[in-house]
Amino acid sequence: MIISIRGVQTLEEGQEDVMELVTQGILRQEDGELSLTYLESELTGLEGTTTTFHITPERITLHREGTLNSEMIFQEGQKHFSLYETPYGGLMLGVNTHRAKADFGEDGGNLSIRYALEVDSQPIGENAFEIRVTEPQLVPPAPGQ
Repeated sequence: MIISIRGVQTLEEGQEDVMELVTQGILRQEDGELSLTYLESELTGLEGTTTTFHITPERITLHREGTLNSEMIFQEGQKHFSLYETPYGGLMLGVNTHRAKADFGEDGGNLSIRYALEVDSQPIGENAFEIRVTEPQLVPPAPGQ
C-alpha cells in the first residue's frame, strides 16, 4: 500500500509546522480491527521507529516503537493521557481529540485525526493528521522500452 501523510502542528503562538510524507506500508484487518503500519523516515525525525494505527469503530490508537516509544489514543470528545518516551526521557501527554474518523475499504481509504496536545498539563498546540492509503499503481513501460 502507498501511504500519503500530511501532518500539521499549530503551536500556541500560531506558528504552523507542516510535514508531508509518502511511504509504503501495510494495511491489515484482524478480528474487526484495522491496522496500518509504516516505517518512519529521517524526514519525520523518527528514523528507526515503526508507527502503527489500530483502528476500531470506538477509537484510533497510535503506537510507535523503536527510537521513540509512545501510545496515543484518539477518541472524539475524550481526553486520554499517555507516556511519550524519548531518548532524553519521558513526558506525560494529554490528547484531547476533536476528530477521529476512518473510512477504509479493500482498496485503502482515509484517516483523519485532529487533536489538542498538552505536555505535563500545559497546552502546546493543535495537531492534525490526514492519511490516505491507496494501492500502488503499476505504470506501463514507455513505448520502445
